[in-house]
Amino acid sequence: MKYFQPKLLECLKGYKLSTFIADLGAGVGVGIIALPLAMAFGIASGVTPEQGLITAVIAGFLISAFGGSKVQVGGPTGAFVVIVLGIVTQYGYSGLAISTFMAGIFLLFMGFAKMGSVIRYIPRPVTIGFTNGIAVLIISTQIKDFFGFKISRRPEDFVDTISLIWQNISTISFAAAIMSIICVLIIWYWPKKFAARVPGSIIAILLATLATVFLKIPVETIGDKFGEISSELPKFKMFAISWDEVRNLLSPAITIAILAAIESLLSAVVADGLIEEKHNSNQELLGQGIANVIVPFFGGIPATGAIARTAANIKNGAKTPVAGIIHSITLLIILLVLAPYAKFIPLCCLSAVLFIVAYNMGEWHEFRMVRRMPLSDATVLIITFLLTIFFDLTIAVEVGMLFAAMLFIRRVSASTEVSPFDDKAEHENFIDTLEGKDVPAGVMVFRVFGVLMFGAADKLESILGRHSMPPKIIIIRMRTVLAMDATALDALDRIRIKLNRQGIDLVISGAHSQPLQMMRKSGFLNKIGHDHVFENIDLALAKARELLSAKQS
Repeated sequence: MKYFQPKLLECLKGYKLSTFIADLGAGVGVGIIALPLAMAFGIASGVTPEQGLITAVIAGFLISAFGGSKVQVGGPTGAFVVIVLGIVTQYGYSGLAISTFMAGIFLLFMGFAKMGSVIRYIPRPVTIGFTNGIAVLIISTQIKDFFGFKISRRPEDFVDTISLIWQNISTISFAAAIMSIICVLIIWYWPKKFAARVPGSIIAILLATLATVFLKIPVETIGDKFGEISSELPKFKMFAISWDEVRNLLSPAITIAILAAIESLLSAVVADGLIEEKHNSNQELLGQGIANVIVPFFGGIPATGAIARTAANIKNGAKTPVAGIIHSITLLIILLVLAPYAKFIPLCCLSAVLFIVAYNMGEWHEFRMVRRMPLSDATVLIITFLLTIFFDLTIAVEVGMLFAAMLFIRRVSASTEVSPFDDKAEHENFIDTLEGKDVPAGVMVFRVFGVLMFGAADKLESILGRHSMPPKIIIIRMRTVLAMDATALDALDRIRIKLNRQGIDLVISGAHSQPLQMMRKSGFLNKIGHDHVFENIDLALAKARELLSAKQS
């Protein structure tokens, strides 16, 4: 099919045993890395660790099988934690399942509509702002388990979380706090000091679990909160969808879809740089869509491409999407064989894992660069960051994009110049020179530089007020205008009308294809006359002399 070209099918052509061995080693390694993350993301998202594992198994398989990247590894990620937690708190898991399913439909639509490249146009300050905001929110949601606070109700937002922690500061568990800190140190230093191929999170969980079981350390475990994790295969479960639920959950579903698209394509771009290959962004969206449509029927949560696991997959030697599929099979085997033992894992240890995840996902160095950024970019970054923390991601992205667009328009408008030809302009703008051209008396040439859009239209309209002695003919030279919009065209038409009333002829010179096409479609060329629009300044000046001669006769 023209619109459906999974990378897996491409890679299976001429697939060799040596390639399979490389994929096998990488897939098993990433599966082990994904184990604690899947459980931690499940718990942090307000569902069970089992649901996090199910998501990693099913969604991870589907994303690798149907995606557009050779080495992308999918599953639950930290970016979704806060969104999913909010949906589960307000609508329950049934609401999350519907939101995830709808998000999958949106992702499929985006893939078939070839919107993969459009996602890349989201400004970097917006991406950094909400990514760092999400990282802060993840840390805030894990403070309770990290320090073992006894808090009975689930907080509603960031402010409520901090308030509850402050109110219950006396309930801190020093055993949990010490264990969490030790786990953080192990996760952080293990790959640097010991075996880099063995994830520090696995070592931390193993040691923390053994210490809890044999030393009877009084910390809350997965079993205390969730009971035993089922070791059975995930079961298919239907869920009903009503029109009222669709309307209520439309906004969360769109948020999940947009975030899944951004996260997966960012991950794929990172992977491209590491393997010097190019992914198919539209096919990647289709793979993400299929995964998110199917996973809620098995009790899963939203999934997307995971940057850290994808990078680990590449470092472990992955060659094709088979590695991602083996990663899912590895997790499934662990789920079937070792699930009963997961109940002994301390919750504070999983919180420590998420602390590191949140720290790594945040681009904190960008805050140090804020002073060096253009004021517009710094403003967008800070606004998006704060709105993500204190309101929600949807509002943050919407407002961030709005501010970015407005500030971009302002920058473009500020760079647009409309200047009359004179000796000073001749000297400063030698590329656009009129040197050697005979500009007759009574003819005024104006040079327009930049993009003519609604933010700069007023500059175009102000050209008549620049000289006390109005000319008989005005030439607007547009050779450096690559694009214009309807507002600028309307301003140009108003200038034409005003000049006609004063008996002044308007001539256009050097218009490029886009402005010329707009003038043609709008009927402007018919109004001004096709014989008043020329390819270059020489023809325009010749027309000006002809018009002057007609006026004088």
